[in-house]
Amino acid sequence: MKPLSLLLSLSTLFLVLLYNPQLQTLAKNQETPNSELAILIKIKSFLDPEGQTLTSWSPNATTYCDGSFEGVACNGLGQVMNISLQGKGLLGQIPPEIGQLKNLSGLYLHFNGLHGEIPKEIAELTQLTELYLNVNNLSGQIPQELEKMENVQVLQLCYNQLSGSLPTQLGSLKKLNVLALQYNQLTGAIPATLGNLETLQRLDLSFNRLFGSIPMKIADAPLLQVLDVRNNTLSGNVPLVLKKLDEGFQYANNTELCGSGFADLKICNASFGPEAPSKPEPYGPQSKGLTPKAIPQSAYVTRDLSKSKSKSTNSGLAAILGAILTTMLLVAGIFTFIWYRQRKQRIGAAFESSDSRISTDQFQVNETANRRSASPLISLEYSTGWDPMSKGQTRSGFLQEIPESYVFNVDDVESATQFFSDSNLLGKSSFSATYRGILRDGSIVAIKRIAKTSCVSDETEFLKGLKILTSLKHENLLRLRGFCCSKGRGECFLIYDYVAKGNLLQYLDAKVKTGPGYVLDWSTRFSIIKGIAKGIEYIHAIKEKKPDLVHQNISAEKVLIDHHYTPLLSGSGLHKLLADDIIFSTLKASAAMGYLAPEYTITGRFTDKSDIYAFGVLVFQIISGKTRIGSSIRQSAELGKFEDFVDTNLDGKFTELEAVLLGKIALLCTHECANSRPAIRTVVPELSSVGSSR
Repeated sequence: MKPLSLLLSLSTLFLVLLYNPQLQTLAKNQETPNSELAILIKIKSFLDPEGQTLTSWSPNATTYCDGSFEGVACNGLGQVMNISLQGKGLLGQIPPEIGQLKNLSGLYLHFNGLHGEIPKEIAELTQLTELYLNVNNLSGQIPQELEKMENVQVLQLCYNQLSGSLPTQLGSLKKLNVLALQYNQLTGAIPATLGNLETLQRLDLSFNRLFGSIPMKIADAPLLQVLDVRNNTLSGNVPLVLKKLDEGFQYANNTELCGSGFADLKICNASFGPEAPSKPEPYGPQSKGLTPKAIPQSAYVTRDLSKSKSKSTNSGLAAILGAILTTMLLVAGIFTFIWYRQRKQRIGAAFESSDSRISTDQFQVNETANRRSASPLISLEYSTGWDPMSKGQTRSGFLQEIPESYVFNVDDVESATQFFSDSNLLGKSSFSATYRGILRDGSIVAIKRIAKTSCVSDETEFLKGLKILTSLKHENLLRLRGFCCSKGRGECFLIYDYVAKGNLLQYLDAKVKTGPGYVLDWSTRFSIIKGIAKGIEYIHAIKEKKPDLVHQNISAEKVLIDHHYTPLLSGSGLHKLLADDIIFSTLKASAAMGYLAPEYTITGRFTDKSDIYAFGVLVFQIISGKTRIGSSIRQSAELGKFEDFVDTNLDGKFTELEAVLLGKIALLCTHECANSRPAIRTVVPELSSVGSSR
């Protein structure tokens, strides 16, 4: 093409771009850096009106994606992807401008003192997957506009002062896993539309002012495991189908509920019999004076006519988009051609100087992969090159305090795992992958592979964490053999002893007498409990010198069983290496299994007493052989009826004295009040004194 013709073509395309409204909008949306900075500063003025907390959020900053803006993480395009400000003491309000951060996928503002209403504009965050606004002082109604948040999976609004009725539109959130609304001032009925949520696992509506009956359609949610409606004013017939949730269905302190098949419910009379409608009617005393209009509809949501009308415009819209796409492709093609002609001579040199090794492994994290990460919890980037094992850090003294025998190199790790072969993969989590490996000396190890984006950004803190991990040595803690940090790979590897018998979780809910995950005998269970207690005692003894050292995430999955059936507590001190968001993400599973102490919901902090609570849950699980600990097990332990809470698979082969003692310990350790729980140093002697008579 001649230069003049090319120039005329480019001029024509420029005019098309200039006067095309759709393309102007597209171009405007790409101006995220400057516009998002202004939005962040506006958000700061609302969240922190006194300017005492978010001091790092400066309007004069050139960037906010390098970690300089506390709690802000970006994606590869430099757009805000995650805001994590939990427990920061924020005392302001949530501004409407929050809805302008269109690429936000995680918003964590819990454990603060925020007040005011939840702005309806927050529903514009259509990419959001997790919204945590719990434990604040928010008031007003839940915006019905939330139905637009089609990707939200976790909606935590509990422990606030929200009022009004539950929007039926919440039944449109097709990807919702957790809906937590407990401890608010919500009124009205439970919308039956919540039964449309095919991925819903946990629904907590307890400690509100809801009235009416429990819709039968709620049980249609196929994955529902927990339905908690305690302490409301519900009435009417409880659908028998909810009995399938077993202990996951909590309904205490709703005096007007009735139904058959539930031991502590009265039998329904004629007005509440099986033929009574299941839709939520205002039967309760608080319904007096309310008109039907004040009660949310519980039937299927009527299809919005505007949606059907919008379908008629799809064809026209497709034509417009097609024209825009064609224009953009033509522009891109011409500019690519020009760039190619200008850069042709230098392409070969560029390829020669680049790294020719390309890995397709999911956890092979280089700088490009980090910037493109889709997870809001592992998208943090560091402003400087990550190299905690550099010579500069050696002079700081941290490495000199770590024995050289702990330091491995990348070749050791790669050869041990056969270059991270899938055949050696033991398991994956949200932030790591663990592989079986064989070291050069023939010993079998488990190698945990962690991306740098999941670790603390400050290298000095990272090294302090490594020092703590290497200092933890106890017969009931999983032994760390060493570590390896690779700047080039952007990864850290932790090398642990390999444990042959798996984890304790595999032995719960067991049905078989032999084979993998078989039923453990009583003496083994008692020995495992003692070993776990000793491991915790060791960690808590160190805590006296390092006040912030507690385990934080004790669970059956973290208790490994070696070939002698000795319990080894894993994950000890690991939180010292991980970023705050990663730590928080790992707590979701623990909370769902009941390991999280009640006070954490209020304080957002871990203490030795929160470890004790998790230990108490473990004791209940081990003696009962069950994963889920319901109120019936606790009641049996309170009454000393060991035959009702000890695993029936043992066929009565257990020591009654030990069973009573363990039931007592489990109750004390899981006391609602943290101050009423015993210290682990008082539990261990009790266990030892009984076990010594064997």
